[in-house]
Order: sequence, then structure tokens, then C-alpha cells
Amino acid sequence: MPAKKSKKGPTKGSGGKNRRSLEPKSGTLPAEQRHWYDGKQRSKTAKQQRARTGGPDGGSDSPRKERSPNRPDNSDLLIGRNPVVEALRAGMPAIRLFLANSLDPDDRVNEAAKLAGSQGVDVVEVNRTDLDRRCESNGLPGATHQGIVLQVRPYQYWAAEGLLDKALASDTPPLIVALDGVTDPHNLGAIARSAAAFGAHGLLIPERRAASVTMSSWKTSAGTLAKLPVAQATNLTRTLESYKKAGLFVAGLDADGDTQLPDLELATGPLVVVVGSEGKGLSRLVRESCDVVASIPISGAESLNASVAAGVSLYEVARRRGARAE
Repeated sequence: MPAKKSKKGPTKGSGGKNRRSLEPKSGTLPAEQRHWYDGKQRSKTAKQQRARTGGPDGGSDSPRKERSPNRPDNSDLLIGRNPVVEALRAGMPAIRLFLANSLDPDDRVNEAAKLAGSQGVDVVEVNRTDLDRRCESNGLPGATHQGIVLQVRPYQYWAAEGLLDKALASDTPPLIVALDGVTDPHNLGAIARSAAAFGAHGLLIPERRAASVTMSSWKTSAGTLAKLPVAQATNLTRTLESYKKAGLFVAGLDADGDTQLPDLELATGPLVVVVGSEGKGLSRLVRESCDVVASIPISGAESLNASVAAGVSLYEVARRRGARAE
């Protein structure tokens, strides 16, 4: 009669397979090299403090709407090491910073993590597959995120009246740039960059049928949109008329303008520069609201891109104002 086999019991100790399962996975930085851990702790402390004082994250006095931990309502994603660092430097309102857990050492990653921690932004480690999935669900399939993604809050637009008040209260003559049907977010970002460079007090854009502040426009602006006020107008023509009543002149840009840009005498006074859409230029009603329509003298090309035209015009306004100040 064959001998009865004994039942194999559990392996004692942590050798063999059990020991291998405890070894760190390749590509994961040791805890002492994850420089964002201190920032992550500061983020947690800041978040708890806001909760106690009834800050943006809610408090005992107001109910808080529960949102998905993956993507809050209307949130957007900013990807790439340089854009994320620029956004955090500019203080762009953010919710979470996602870092891949297999990142190569990089000063930009360390700076982003430290800035996020100091600003109370959650720092979350995920794998690259998860980052790919997040980008894809946010309309960025195949995006090169470089192992770093910033989840930002929806952009908060200024009221058109508030932008006017800001311009009027400035020490310099009011200068506002209005966009009439500009639909390319990259043009919006480039115009914002020129507006800030040449001393404009803000942008005025329509609520509908026009580009809005998105991550594409923000990246093109190189961080300018985190500081430059952008107001939305329900009716652009009506808003321009209200600006005129407040003492501002309105100058539209069009290739068929009745005044050439170098002859624009209104440049030194309170001014709204209106940039038309990429294809159709100024709409009829907006054109009729303009005190003057100026053209840019060019040769060798049929027309200029909307953002280029805005940059050239704002430079001329700044030049004339500077010459008058002298």
C-alpha cells in the first residue's frame, strides 16, 4: 500500500518567491529621492486648513458637491514639463499634479512638485499608463505628457464692466483688445501675449462662436493668460458701445480700412483695438461700431494672420504712446 502523501504546508520565512515579491519594482524611485513628498505633505496640511476655515474646498457652513477624484467638473489638463512649471509659477489655479512614478531626475519636475506643495495642490503619483488614459479621456490622445500632468480649474472670466473699470483706474490710458469672432485658440493665446507685452489692460471676447481660454491658448500665451484679464461679452457690439460711452475710442483692424495704421491719431488716447476673425475679418455690426477702421500697410502678401496683425498694431500704439510721453 503506497505511503500517504503529506499535505504541503505554507513555506516559512520570506525566501524564494515571497522574498522576490517584496523587492522594489524597476523604474520606481526610492522614497528618499522623491523630492515632492515634502510638498505633498504641505499640500495635505493646506487642504485641511482650508477645510477648517471654510475656504475653497468647503467648510462646515456650506455644502460641498462631491466630484470625481479623477476629473472634476469642467476641469482641464495641462501637459508637459515646461508648460506645467510655467503654470505653477504664474499661480494658475490647479487641483492636482500627476507625476509618473518612473521619472528621470529633472529640475523642472522637482520645481513643479515643490510649487504644487507650497500652493496646496495635491501631488499624486501614478503610472504612465494611467497618465495616457487621463490624457485620452480629456481629448488628448497620443499626447506627449513627459510624465507630468497638471489638472487645472475652469478659467474664471472677468465681467466686461470690471475690465473697463480696471482700465480706467490705471495710470496709463486704457487699452483693451477685443476679438471679433477669432476662433483659433492659438491665435487667442498669441494675441494675449502681444497684448501683455505692449501694455494692454486685458482682452474682450464674445461668449459664443469664438475661441475661449483653453489649454491650447494658455500654452501659446506662454503663461500670459494666467495674469492678463479676459472678459466675455454676451453681445460684443453692445459692449463696445458701452465702452465708447465711457470715453474709449474703438479702432478696428481690416485690410480695407479707411486709415493706415501709422496715421492712427487715436492711438495715444483711451482705445479699444478690435481684431477681426481669421477669414471674414470684422463683422458688419462691429465695423459700424468702430470710430475708425485702420489697415496695416504691407507688401508681398495678401493679408496677415489675426495674431500677427494684432501684434503689429499694438506695437504701433505702444510706440506712439511712448513718443508722446517723451
